[in-house]
Formats: sequence, structure tokens, C-alpha cells
Amino acid sequence: MADTTETAIFLGIDTGGTYTDAVLWSEWDGVIAKAKALTTRHDLSVGIASAVERIIEETSIQPADIRLVSMSTTLATNALVEGQGGRIALVMVGFSQGDLEKADLKSALGSDPVVFIPGGHDVYGRPQPFDTADLLEALPGLAREVTGFAICAYFAVRNPEHEIAVRDLIRNETGLPVTCSHELSAKLNGPRRALTTVLNARLIAMIDRLVAATEGFLDRSGIHAPLMVVRGDGALVTAAFARHRPIETILSGPAASLVGARHMTGLDNAIVSDIGGTTTDVAVLDNGRPRLDPNGATVGGFRTMVEAVAMRTFGLGGDSEVSLDDNAMAPSIKLGPRRLVPLSLLAANHGESVLSHLARQVKAANAGRLDGRFALRTGVPAQMASGLSKSEAELYERITNDPQPLDRLLASISQAATVNRLVARGLVHVSGFTPSDACHVLGLQNNWNAEAARFGAILYARRKDGAGRPLCDTPEEVAHRTYDALIRRSSEVVLETVFAEDELDGPETVASLLVQRALSGDGRIAGVTLAIDRPLIGLGASAPVYYPAVGSMLGTECVVPTDTDVANALGAVVGQVRVSVEAHVSQPAEGVFRVMAGEVVKDLPFEEEAIAFAETVLRRQASALALEAGTDEAHIVVVKDISAATVEDQRKFIEAVLIATASGRPRIAH
Repeated sequence: MADTTETAIFLGIDTGGTYTDAVLWSEWDGVIAKAKALTTRHDLSVGIASAVERIIEETSIQPADIRLVSMSTTLATNALVEGQGGRIALVMVGFSQGDLEKADLKSALGSDPVVFIPGGHDVYGRPQPFDTADLLEALPGLAREVTGFAICAYFAVRNPEHEIAVRDLIRNETGLPVTCSHELSAKLNGPRRALTTVLNARLIAMIDRLVAATEGFLDRSGIHAPLMVVRGDGALVTAAFARHRPIETILSGPAASLVGARHMTGLDNAIVSDIGGTTTDVAVLDNGRPRLDPNGATVGGFRTMVEAVAMRTFGLGGDSEVSLDDNAMAPSIKLGPRRLVPLSLLAANHGESVLSHLARQVKAANAGRLDGRFALRTGVPAQMASGLSKSEAELYERITNDPQPLDRLLASISQAATVNRLVARGLVHVSGFTPSDACHVLGLQNNWNAEAARFGAILYARRKDGAGRPLCDTPEEVAHRTYDALIRRSSEVVLETVFAEDELDGPETVASLLVQRALSGDGRIAGVTLAIDRPLIGLGASAPVYYPAVGSMLGTECVVPTDTDVANALGAVVGQVRVSVEAHVSQPAEGVFRVMAGEVVKDLPFEEEAIAFAETVLRRQASALALEAGTDEAHIVVVKDISAATVEDQRKFIEAVLIATASGRPRIAH
């Protein structure tokens, strides 16, 4: 190893749904060491410690030599894709019941409570009648049912005073975390801001546990360096910043992987596909930079107001649930979107009890619908189980930290729906047959328990098709079909992304007969082939297993970098801090120019004076936010967009929008 004493050593960590990765990196030596460990959801610090301690043991680096720790995570993304998160209450100020029907807000809320109170502002920031009496009456009961609150007030981006008043009231009465919509976005569209705020509030406890676990481990290990987190646009922010705005960490892992892909390959133009245990994330590199989504990140079917890479996230990974399309006589294999704990991993962690139950089911004369399925608790804090129904609470009490087979745990098939609701709350894991197990059967993976994987394949082969015949004759046949299904679906999600980037309907185009014939290699007289104008970069620990075949199916070069298994962790340490703030200048009356910049609302008599004041305020806010986000030497750029019209040869001011962006390298320990 080269001498590393002359340059700062950075530690990158990525906490994914299945693995936690760690990498030591310096500007002079590049990757010094890397390691992987299983993500331990019950206590994230265990997996983090395992990965980091391995790379420190492999090198002569002392903990005190590490000057910066940077972390990316797919936990928030996975939670939204899988519909998980804490139970929260939404407070809508100045909105009506009908607004829940917009922007998928009602769907996102599910059964979580919502309180409507009068208030809010108009487009010029003028207040409407405000009353918190109904909220004050509801708070004692809500405090016992939820883990946090989300607040959205009408036109809060023009004047947030009512959101601030409600936030202070809730904090004083309950002490629970509160998220305000104006803190997350300066854009109009109240229902979509409310949706973003709801998702943020749900994620706070999860990201807080991750940051606390990481900080606790670093402190115990003698690593006294700033902790940064990758946002969804690839920028770095402090851990404290991420704790308050966890929604901004959605697509954190994928954004870091894009930065890592560019760093590792040097390719300026490529399709990047990152396969993990739960999701596959596909994006486009153009001229060395990831494309950003101008409309906000879409994850788990919800369009948020979070600026992030134009990444399309699919519920497809090595740990995806394997199910059957029961509508056909010859059922096809479907994958995802839910993640299961692979049987091979479950047996590796819990030993003979898992193998003995699988062996019992294999020896049974008849196949059972619950064969090859286990349940166990995730180990989250007890408060996360608040608000369960009677049937959910009773079943949750019977589920333990040790895996139990569903055929023994459940009294009836109908209780499987109750298990699914507990999974959606993030309280329970379900284990079953996955593509990772298929790869163990085929000898493509050997890191977990291959015997459990084979048992799972045997049980799956016994499932019946539409004619009542077994699905497959051998476990190897099931494994091959599952592997092929993942290759095919991976190719489809790459194509969905590139067609969408070409402004076509991605899913509809991929589903077309010609594209499906091209993917099948159907040997007809009129052959159909596909071509992509740039190479495919395959990222993720399992990318070497799947992506060469994906590249072949798509007829393009596939690059799988040497350090593809730690692309996210590597991308986490080579990024920059970048934050932005926004101000609006309007003219509510002749001779009055109103500046609205966050919590600052001020009227001035002249346009030029108002715009100059707005820029001054923005520079101050951007500088303070950059300092909070983790850089001491921010470079600030202000962009102005002034709208005006000419009426009878007279210039008439309409509106001005100013955006200040501050960027810089993260501060490091000295």
C-alpha cells in the first residue's frame, strides 16, 4: 500500500437493504480497502461496525487518520418502494377534504389520521383566519397513536407563519418530530408538498436510527470526523441536516452510485443500472453528469418535490419476492416489488431450525400454500408498533426475533394478509424463495446456505400450474426460470428508462409486440433488434452475475467496474456539498413589491430595490444553509428569472424568481 500520510483518508459507507459496504479512499491512492457486511436492520450499527472494522484491520490506517466519513443509503428509497414507515398525522391548514384526492395524497396517507384547520395565506402571503382549537383538542389522542407529524399550510411557500405556529404548538404539546412543508420545497402545489411532507415525517425515525447508529459506532471506534450523508441529487450534507430532512435522502444510494460509476469508468455518456437486494435503479449519464428530474423524484409510485437524479427505481433485486402469474394455464414467474429475506440468508443466520422446517415441508405428501415462508420481527423500537388493530397486535405478539414457519404460525390463510400489513409497517420480515436463492442453486453465488436455497427451489417446483401439474420437474429448472426472469426484467427496466428519456411511454413501449420479440430473440422472418447509443454500466454486488447477460440481451457493451460492489460507498466520498434556496418577488399592489424568501416577507417601493434585497437575503440564507450542510467555504451563484410584460409601450412587472446555489467541499477533521 502506498504512503497515505500525506493526504486525507476518507471513509465511505453505504447502508443498503441487504448489504452495508465500506471503503477507504484517498485522492492519491484511490480505493485503499473495501469490505461488505450484511445490513442488520434490528441494530444498524452492527452491520456498519462489521464492514468498517474489516477494512481498518486490513490496512495500517489508524481510526484517528480518517478525516471525513460520508454515507449513502437506500433505506429511505426501499421504505417508500415497499410502503413502509412510521404512522404519522397530517395537519392541513387552509385545505379541504377534497385536496386529499390530488397528487396521490390520499393513497400515500392510507389509514394515517389527518386534521383540517382554518388558516393559510393567499398568493401574496396575506393571512387567512387561523384557528388551532380543533388541533389542540385532537393532540392528546394523536400523540399516543403516531410517531410524528407533517404540516402543510395553504401557500406556506409564500408565508410560512401558520406552519411555524402549528409546529411550535405540536412540539410543546407532544414532543414528537414535526416536519413543515416550507422546509422541504419552495414550489407551489399544496397537495404535492403535503405528500412530500408526509413521506418525510414517516422516514424521520428510520434515518434517525441510521445516523445515531453510525455516530455511536464512530465515537466508540475513535473516528472523530464529520459525518456526511448523500442526498438524492448526489450532493453531500451533514448528518444533522439529513436527520431533519430525510426525504432528501431518497435515491441517496443511487445518486452516490452514479457519482461512483463516473469516477470508476471515466465514461461521460452511459446508462447506469444499479441492482441491489430490493431495487434496481436506472439513470442516464450525459456529459459526465447525471440528469436531474425537473419535476421531482418519483419513488414507490409517488411524485415528490425532492430534487434528485432522474433515476427510475424499480422493485427488482436479488432478494425480490418470486411469485406466479396465476392467470395463465402455464404461469410465468414474476419478481418483486416486495423484498423477502432469502432462505439461504435466513438459514445462514439462524441455522438448523430453518433447515429442519424446510426439510419437513419437502417430505410432506402434499404441497402447502405457505411452504417455504417464514416470519420474524425486524427489531424496531416498540413505539413503531403503535396504532395496530386487535388482530394485528395479537399476531405481532406471537411473532418473535427467531424465524417461524408460516404454516405453523398462522391459523388460517386469511392471516397472511395480516402478516403483509405488519410487513408494510416495517415491523416484520417475511422470508421466502428469491433470485439470490436461485443463484445459490445454480452455483452462481455461494456466500450463504445453498442447502436452504435448494429446499426452497424444491418447494417452489411443487406449485401447480393451471392444469394442476407441478410448475417444474427439478429445483434447477425453477432456478433457471427465476434467473432468466431477472435478466429479462432487468433488460425491460433499462429499456423503460431509455424510452422515457426519449419522451416515449416507457412501460407501454417495452410492452409492445416488437420490443418483446426483440428481447425474446424470436427467430421470425422479420427479425427485430434493439440498439442503445451508449454503453451500460452494471453496478451492485450481484451485477457480475446478471449484467453481462443483460448487456447481451440489449445488444450493447456492458461495463462492470472492478469496484462495482462498493460503487455507492465510493461515490459517497467523492462528492460536494450543494444546497439551494429560492425567493419570489411579486407586486400585490401598484408601487408595492413584496419579497418572500422563506420566513422573510418584506414590502419595498421599487422593483430594483426589492430584487437587490431578495438577492442579499438569499446569499445570507444560502451561506447559512451551506454551513449547516457541511462546508465552510461555499461558492454562491444567484440566478434571476424576471417576468414582465409590455402594455401600451409600458413595462409591467409580473414576478421575479431568484435561486441561490451554494457549493463547496465538505469540511474535514484536522
